[in-house]
This record gives sequence, C-alpha cells and structure tokens, in this order.
Amino acid sequence: MALLINEECIACAACLPECPNEAISEGDIYIIDPNKCTECVGHYDEPQCVAVCPVDNCIVSDPTHKESKDELMVKYERLMAAKG
Repeated sequence: MALLINEECIACAACLPECPNEAISEGDIYIIDPNKCTECVGHYDEPQCVAVCPVDNCIVSDPTHKESKDELMVKYERLMAAKG
C-alpha cells in the first residue's frame, strides 16, 4: 500500500530527496502521492522515507490505498516505463 505522512511531520525535508519515484511534495506537511508511491518496491528493500525520517510513526501505511507487493511492483514498472 502507499504510504502517508501524518500530522507528526516536523517538515524537516529528510524524506524529500530519498524518494526514488519523486512521490513526496511539500504542503503544510509533506505529502506522498499514492499514484507514485511504491514503498520503494523495485528500488530498495524498505521505504527510504521511513528509514530517514527522524520522527517515529510519522510515515505510515495509507489505509485508503491498500496494495500488495505485486501491485506495487506493477506500479513501479509502469512508472519506470513512463520515464522511458
């Protein structure tokens, strides 16, 4: 499933450059685009935004965008094909 940045975000921007799909953008807090988030499937073994976030439980699974690892891989492949 896609990830979600919650209200615990301190807007430190540590996650921004780590996202290989450029799914994170600035808002009042940082926002993850569920159409681009693959939880780093296809790129890394774990979500890089979660790995670098200094706030525990700030980046969590988005309950409105549940996807299996296979679905995330399909999304990754689609995103990579679009980059050409």
